[in-house]
Amino acid sequence: MRRENPAPLEALEDLRDCTVCPRLCHADRHSGRLGYCQTGAGYSIGAVCAHQGEEPVLSGQSGLCNVFFTRCNMQCLYCQNAAISRTRGPIVEQALDLDEVVLRIERILDRGPSAVGFVSPSHCVPQMKAIIARLNDRGRSPTTVMNTNAYDRVETLRSLEGLIDVYLPDLKYLDASLAARCSDAPDYPQVATRALREMHRQKGEAVSLDSRGLLRSGLIVRHLVLPGAIENSLRCLRFIAEELSPRIHLSLLAQYHPTPAVRSHPDLGRSLRPEEYEEVLCEMERLGFENGWTQELESQREYLPDFSREDPFANP
Repeated sequence: MRRENPAPLEALEDLRDCTVCPRLCHADRHSGRLGYCQTGAGYSIGAVCAHQGEEPVLSGQSGLCNVFFTRCNMQCLYCQNAAISRTRGPIVEQALDLDEVVLRIERILDRGPSAVGFVSPSHCVPQMKAIIARLNDRGRSPTTVMNTNAYDRVETLRSLEGLIDVYLPDLKYLDASLAARCSDAPDYPQVATRALREMHRQKGEAVSLDSRGLLRSGLIVRHLVLPGAIENSLRCLRFIAEELSPRIHLSLLAQYHPTPAVRSHPDLGRSLRPEEYEEVLCEMERLGFENGWTQELESQREYLPDFSREDPFANP
């Protein structure tokens, strides 16, 4: 049973004294006095597109409709969506109104996808709520997917119970120093582990599939293995298995690809080595994970977006 949506304009009132994400900026995003994410109260969108994604249970043959919000409440040095996620300098963005966003989503849903994924929504949860509310008002009930960096407030996640069908968090770090150096978020381990516990409370480890084998409800935890940071990956897997459950669906990503911003970085400037990913795979097996997905190392070039195109993931 879905929770009743707040009215679209009511949802945006939370941005007048913004505590949506763990930064707790208290910015009035309606006035132009912006906080860490440098995002206002409107709908700044990097892309609305059909995307196959990394987990086939989410996308199937038709893909899912992904809505990419711009800016971000984390600033990862290696972000492959940097063209839309930076908080400084020019980015690729489209300033749309609510109806324009919903119309673009509906056009994609009419082509076959049954799920709408919200990518990097941690700082735009009120906008996400408003989009879901408008879709529901128009008789649409897609599977809603929150594709998040897990730098989320528990209080905000509680407000989403019954609105979000699938949580798709990326547990990035359990090393505070690495989180500070790479993503300007030294408190990430504490914040993300609390967030994952809340998502697990809401969804548990069981998943619900429809008649086509597509995910309708549940929790999938992603982890991107970074070169030179294998101990961090091992700690992340141990947290999931020992503090949550080894029955959780895990998506262990090997697709890291150095962007121009980190080409000269001593660790991040290279791709993942086979022996690094193999060490993490061995730990995954030792911990008893049985549900989820792994990747081939060659996948690093398959998920590189170009947000200058209408479909960032289409082959050039």
